[in-house]
Amino acid sequence: MTLYVSDLDGTLLDRYGRLSDVTRAGLTGLLEQGLLFTVASARHVSSIRSILADLPLSLPVISGNGAYISEMGSGRHELVHAMEPALAQAIFALIRQHGLTPFFSTHSAKGERLFYDAAHNQGQQNFIDECKRNADPRLRQSSRLQDQLLDPVVTFVLIERDVPLQALQADIAALCGDAVETHLADDLYVPGWPWLTIHDCRATKDQAIKTLAERYQLAGREVVVFGDHVNDVSMLRAAHRGIAMENAIPAVKQEAHTIIGPHYEDSVLRFIDGDWRR
Repeated sequence: MTLYVSDLDGTLLDRYGRLSDVTRAGLTGLLEQGLLFTVASARHVSSIRSILADLPLSLPVISGNGAYISEMGSGRHELVHAMEPALAQAIFALIRQHGLTPFFSTHSAKGERLFYDAAHNQGQQNFIDECKRNADPRLRQSSRLQDQLLDPVVTFVLIERDVPLQALQADIAALCGDAVETHLADDLYVPGWPWLTIHDCRATKDQAIKTLAERYQLAGREVVVFGDHVNDVSMLRAAHRGIAMENAIPAVKQEAHTIIGPHYEDSVLRFIDGDWRR
């Protein structure tokens, strides 16, 4: 049997970041018949749980661009890839040198936290508002972010204009080399305020899919993945079949075996339904 793994935003979800009624009903029926399916998203598991709700997934979800493998029902993490403390502190110092302020998530025995100091633009405010809508329990405001770096950092998120984020991304590459993974991508829901995400080098979707398959005795199965953006490129390269959405960026389409319809036409469900039944 085939293992199907889908990105969420711009891929499985509609224009408003929701799972359509058609896709929800279709996936529910297929899952109940034995479909092997899960998602791999930049979102945290708390956000994934809010969106997918009662979808009967038997496999864990991949969240944080591969930083976590998480049980959706409980939110418990089976795997967490955090940065070394010295690396996180060096990245934070570089961010501040650029005059920017990050969001960052931490993970420790005390629990998970998502820190920020304030919203400095529309994109950042939208991110905070979405966390609150999803009742994200991690969210914490702090006027001294540097004091919160004592716990292991999983992800830095910068939401700004393109030019300052491009400059920061280049300097992070020069400072950290292949010790980190960075992605610079437009926000699908708030145009003009792209995101730069920074993770440990082990936190990628392709590595997480491989780990999940090994842990759940699925290593011999065909893997089919669906994606649309820069953080999906590595998993399309690693999959047996990579499926790009019609709305995908050119870099994703170049790696794809097949290009299907846009994300807002239930295209992932339609492909899986035909492919799995066949």
